[in-house]
Amino acid sequence: MAKQLIFLFVLLITLGVFAWTMSRIFSFFNLTKSAFPVRNIGKRINITLKVAIGQSKILRWPFTGLLHALVFWGFMVITFGSFEMVIDGLAGTERVLGTFGIVYDIIIGSGDVFAAIVLIAILVFLARRLFLSIGRFKGEEIKTISKIDANIALTMILLLMVSLLGMNIGYVALHGNNQIGVYPVSQWLAGYITSGMTIYGANIFHEVNWWAHILLIFIFANILPYSKHFHVFTSIPNVFLSRLEPLGYLPNMGNVMNEVKLMMNPEAANVEAPPISRFGVKDVEDTSWKNYADALACTECGRCTAVCPAAITGKKLSPRKIFVDLRARMKEKGPGLIKNGIDYSDNKSLIRDYISEEELWACTTCNACAQECPININHPTLILDMRRYLVMEEAAAPAGLNMMFTNIENNGAPWQRGPEERLEWTESLNA
Repeated sequence: MAKQLIFLFVLLITLGVFAWTMSRIFSFFNLTKSAFPVRNIGKRINITLKVAIGQSKILRWPFTGLLHALVFWGFMVITFGSFEMVIDGLAGTERVLGTFGIVYDIIIGSGDVFAAIVLIAILVFLARRLFLSIGRFKGEEIKTISKIDANIALTMILLLMVSLLGMNIGYVALHGNNQIGVYPVSQWLAGYITSGMTIYGANIFHEVNWWAHILLIFIFANILPYSKHFHVFTSIPNVFLSRLEPLGYLPNMGNVMNEVKLMMNPEAANVEAPPISRFGVKDVEDTSWKNYADALACTECGRCTAVCPAAITGKKLSPRKIFVDLRARMKEKGPGLIKNGIDYSDNKSLIRDYISEEELWACTTCNACAQECPININHPTLILDMRRYLVMEEAAAPAGLNMMFTNIENNGAPWQRGPEERLEWTESLNA
């Protein structure tokens, strides 16, 4: 009973802290604008199965992609065992879901094998980060704290797998042929680790690893929302909420489109459209909930920047930095907006204080970044909205574009000559 009470106490603290953190994040979502209606559920499920569960995009990189996919699939299987541990901890039972028979054997056996695979994969990931110079892991937006964050997360996953295998090894040593479930890897390791160990010693070994594993899960779950590895929770929902239009499609501003329709055909305009408080995006409160969801889902893998033609040719733009900056800016300004209202200002903004005009105008909107992103983050639409703010509210486009805008306004065309002069070049043809 004492173990159950201690477990219940720890579980309540874990859930309480996690609930507080999530309520804070959801309050940030309330500061954002609407994006698009979530329809076509069947199509979204197919995309989620293919891209998120099937890891179709990540597998385009044969070596690291396969390792990442194995870690992802391993976590999905191992989560079943974690759920069982919570039930056992509360009810004082042991391997309570063993009543599922062969299904339990398959899942627990797979989890035991995956624990070893994930452990090896994490060692490879850590070695790459610590000893190799990987271009994708560098950039202005990759601060020292980001590298520490990544190494801490990987180390915690490593310890989770070690404690999981340790717990299984202790269970095998305790129960011998009367064990519930199958443990192919732990059974083999037990022959080396617990051989000659007394029952008392095996019980201590099992209990230490059981508590270490469940406490690491609870701690890890509460660290993740403050880490770039929050994508463990957000990647699947973010893929489900993917934009369904073709990548090359750039959405119009609905209210501006209505204004144009009103000028051309008053009957076609939607007169009930809400007023626009700002054209485009200047700061975090102008972004949409999907922009912020993308920012939370970004794990800073850098595959977007690695294929960006602007970044490859030495321009300042890094698509990854756009969402790293959005996440950091919301963290900085969000609490002030919640406390003081939507009109709160700290005399900073996402544009210029975080993202420069040079970065925004370097984008070619080729969509290579969105195509490569393993979790369907869409970078060009946010960049386009920030450009819209610069052009429509500050007339701060590059000189070449401003000249073109002036020509369109004066001549009805992007060229400097008026309509009456357009055919002058034909006079010398004697046609």
